[in-house]
Amino acid sequence: MPTVAPQVVRPSSARRVVLDGFVPVPPGSLATAPAALAWPAKDPGDVLDYEFDISPALAGNDKDTIATIGVTIQPSATGDLTLNSSAADGSVAVLWLAGGQVGTVYSVQVTIGTTAGRTIGRAIYLPVLALVSSALPASALTTANGTAVSDQLGNAITVGG
Repeated sequence: MPTVAPQVVRPSSARRVVLDGFVPVPPGSLATAPAALAWPAKDPGDVLDYEFDISPALAGNDKDTIATIGVTIQPSATGDLTLNSSAADGSVAVLWLAGGQVGTVYSVQVTIGTTAGRTIGRAIYLPVLALVSSALPASALTTANGTAVSDQLGNAITVGG
């Protein structure tokens, strides 16, 4: 009788952000702040893996890897985004995030300690949007072709009472 093969879980690179700001600046030029780091939006019902790759900070130090991961999420009230678990894969921190309130952009502060003693901390933004479509209420405002008119959060605009 065949046995069930164990499965290897590999994080999805679709939700990976790479640490930037570690590029040498030529003499005589001004350094500019890197753009804010952000993951693609999630639905509140999703529980997904999100990656933070710090390899640019470890360039030239092949043996240095992630030793510790600290995570703080703001805002942090009941029903907000939560950290289910975290793990390290060499120079990539993998965070499993769940929940969240529709229309909220969360700041996920990730602080990483490496085996060589480096500490790297960054805020990464994660917007939570209603990505799952649901049935339109009867009072939903629609265009001539039946498409719902929605607000900036993707919620159907309704008319009447």
